[in-house]
Amino acid sequence: MTLSDDTNWLSLSTHLQLFCIPILIAGLLSGCVNEATTDMGIPKVVVDPSLLTDSSAQTTMNGPGRLAAPPSTGNGGKAASASAELSLADHSLTKRAGRFQDALSRNQPILLLEPTSLTATEAIAQEVAVRNPQFSRFVYQGREAIPLHNEIMGVRPALPSDLDQEILSQCTPERCYRVEMYNYAYNLTTVALVDVVEAVVLNVSPFLNTQPDIPQHLIDLAIEIAINAPEVIEELGFQPEESEATMPNIKTALNSTRCERSRHLCVAPTFLVEDRALWAIVDLTDERLVGVRWTDLGTNSTEPAITEESLQNEVVSTLFCEQSTELTQDGWQMEYMLTSSDGLRISNVRFNGKQVMANAKLVDWHVSYSQSDGFGYSDAVGCPIFSSAAVIAYNGPQIIELLTDVSEGASEYASEDTSEGGEIVGFALVQDFVGDGWPMPCHYRYEQRYEFYRDGRFRIGGANHGRGCGTDGVYRPVLRIDITAEGNGRADSIAEWQNGGWSTWETEQWALQNEQTLYTPDGYQYRITGETGLGYLVEPSNGQFGDGSRGDNAYLYATRRHPDQDEGEADLVTIGSCCNTDHEQGPEQFMQPAEPIASTDLILWYVAQLPNDDTLGQEYCWADAIIEAGKTVNRSYPCYFGPMFTPITLSSDSKS
Repeated sequence: MTLSDDTNWLSLSTHLQLFCIPILIAGLLSGCVNEATTDMGIPKVVVDPSLLTDSSAQTTMNGPGRLAAPPSTGNGGKAASASAELSLADHSLTKRAGRFQDALSRNQPILLLEPTSLTATEAIAQEVAVRNPQFSRFVYQGREAIPLHNEIMGVRPALPSDLDQEILSQCTPERCYRVEMYNYAYNLTTVALVDVVEAVVLNVSPFLNTQPDIPQHLIDLAIEIAINAPEVIEELGFQPEESEATMPNIKTALNSTRCERSRHLCVAPTFLVEDRALWAIVDLTDERLVGVRWTDLGTNSTEPAITEESLQNEVVSTLFCEQSTELTQDGWQMEYMLTSSDGLRISNVRFNGKQVMANAKLVDWHVSYSQSDGFGYSDAVGCPIFSSAAVIAYNGPQIIELLTDVSEGASEYASEDTSEGGEIVGFALVQDFVGDGWPMPCHYRYEQRYEFYRDGRFRIGGANHGRGCGTDGVYRPVLRIDITAEGNGRADSIAEWQNGGWSTWETEQWALQNEQTLYTPDGYQYRITGETGLGYLVEPSNGQFGDGSRGDNAYLYATRRHPDQDEGEADLVTIGSCCNTDHEQGPEQFMQPAEPIASTDLILWYVAQLPNDDTLGQEYCWADAIIEAGKTVNRSYPCYFGPMFTPITLSSDSKS
């Protein structure tokens, strides 16, 4: 699906859901703003030069060139009505409702971040963004220009991972800022990249059915709603303190509520009580508690081991978040860097000089608890600074040699086993993301892992090291892989093994690896090929890689890449629901409607499904602190995942 030329700046075309199409198209057809533009085709908005030095002017919003909004209607008065529904006579809720009502009645219905939470430069970036007509294009509904509920969620220096190649050369962390706005009515996140020196917007990307990380004042509001909710007090038997709430900033869902049905912005402050956790699921769209749920935490063997503080956040950010690192080893060349919220990204990956991938990264961890009620978290992993990632990078990326395991009964695949006689066959690029309280309940540790072999194979995946907030959790990591089968990767195709042969996918689609899945005799499920038939065979994990995995049970999605649209190239905000148990994990929104993908530029999305297990002796996706030799030791029971890619030239059934 492609928008007309005058709206080509939008990446929205691949995100539209049917219920939003009439409204959004009405907005698109309402007319174009006739202004000077930058070289990139984005309208240039000039800001009063005094804003560049006068921080007192940082929230001034009056100015020319804006639409006059009609009086606020019921569609725009969400905050006031939601506040009235709450029984809390709380000053912060009343103040917030008043601020929203004021925003809805002004010419620009956008609730700004308050001056006290911004630096002078961040305030400039916010001001430039909200004055840009493309950034604020969807703050009204349709031709009637009914004001909607919009809020600036974050302003921060742009990291290299936020930028595409065209903009990267223009930006430094001091010059370019990322501004995120959330539209509650459409569940739409709009991201602007702002040059604060020139006071212009360089790029705008809207993403439907996505949610940004929430600012501190919304975290505080969620906690306040939770600790004062009668349902929470009744379940706990006492009124909790603010300090007793854990995980208040992590986005969640609860099936059969508006968090799930209407895609509201919801979080889940969680309260630990002995061996159980009470989830207080707060709907920040309606500003109220929508439900409480208990989960079992499993038995704690002992308190966690106290270790020396070694996160070294500033060092990690400087070395790995603000710049790319080049790596050349075993015939492989690539660049890698930590992103704000998409984990460790590799790019420009080549083997013996041949392009293999444009880039690959881990977009989200979806963590669901309770198959019946459907609630959980969406975790982002990323940089420790200029990021609101739920689980941050621990030290920097590590490079580990991969060796053949010569022990009796070992897998044919390589491992990190240093057994005598083991032969080096490649290396792994590994990044740990660790929560401060791990391995205690409601704390998480994730591992991202790229394996590269001397024979041209590679594997993309990672592991969950527990422990989480329940004994019935399912972890679904979302991988994005910009693969290159041959040449420049713009004429690639994907096929699936079915009924003894390869069946080419003609349009964007997804498939599930399960008990009925058919594989080639060598265990391959998919084939990615270029124009001459060269490329890669894809082998999902069925526990054959010698890493203790119980199999991926993975969804694989193939979508068409549009070079003129940002569909995940830069850092993505949270996509999909944390708690869906079907194929709706986020990537499906990039294939609506499905486009042809034979002989095109492909993006692969891979979502493994990893259920945890706290059964003694069978632990999986789990962690605990145990006593060994009289000392407390933090022990993890990881669940590894990820597909292996094998060059077709290495396989006898490559063209079967």
